[in-house]
Amino acid sequence: MTRLSVNINKIATLRNARGGQIPNVVQFAIDCERYGAQGITVHPRPDERHITTQDTYDIAKVVQTEFNIEGYPDKRYMNLISEIRPTQATLVPDGPDVLTSNAGWDTERHQSFLCETLQEISSQGVRTSLFIEPNKHWIELAKKAGADRIELYTGPYAESFGKDPATAIKEYIDAIEFAVSIGLEINAGHDLSQENLRYFKESVCQLDEVSIGHALISDALYLGIENTIQRYLHLLRD
Repeated sequence: MTRLSVNINKIATLRNARGGQIPNVVQFAIDCERYGAQGITVHPRPDERHITTQDTYDIAKVVQTEFNIEGYPDKRYMNLISEIRPTQATLVPDGPDVLTSNAGWDTERHQSFLCETLQEISSQGVRTSLFIEPNKHWIELAKKAGADRIELYTGPYAESFGKDPATAIKEYIDAIEFAVSIGLEINAGHDLSQENLRYFKESVCQLDEVSIGHALISDALYLGIENTIQRYLHLLRD
């Protein structure tokens, strides 16, 4: 079964809008796991506009499933990985001024940097994943750089899904088949939702984990977080 990791950045965004500790992001992480989530994802950006550095340390103390820390591998991020030792480190190419992750790594241009960075993270016993687009050349170089997994950027899939699902998924099918053939595990994330998740899952040969935040938290405003998590888990069942 594909694992569901809930990205709780938006809960921190809501809290930060008012200050204080309502909603409490640590308790929310605990509750997500209690309701069936198989992982918790955070992306502590340098400006701390949602998840803060302190949040990341606090959440690490309570996660019982898998903890996935996303981010650009600058010194601050690498210190977090070294001190927390999460289950997974997902490297994204975002600069500090990027609103949301909207592009994957060019693993050819950044090959040397990624090789060095992935080796450092792996030496600490942390699983590595590269946020990447469904480009076979870049995927091959992700493997060469030493990544354990790739997280496919599914924004273009989600954008095109309503017009032509078969066309929207095609390059992801090919990319995932290739990635699996060279020994990579497969994650996916960005704009996956109740509308497009099952089709994605059923169309590809392997999908180890999805990281979903924005759509899932938005659905929870209407459905409640427990019901929402259960609905997403249902969509992911084989």
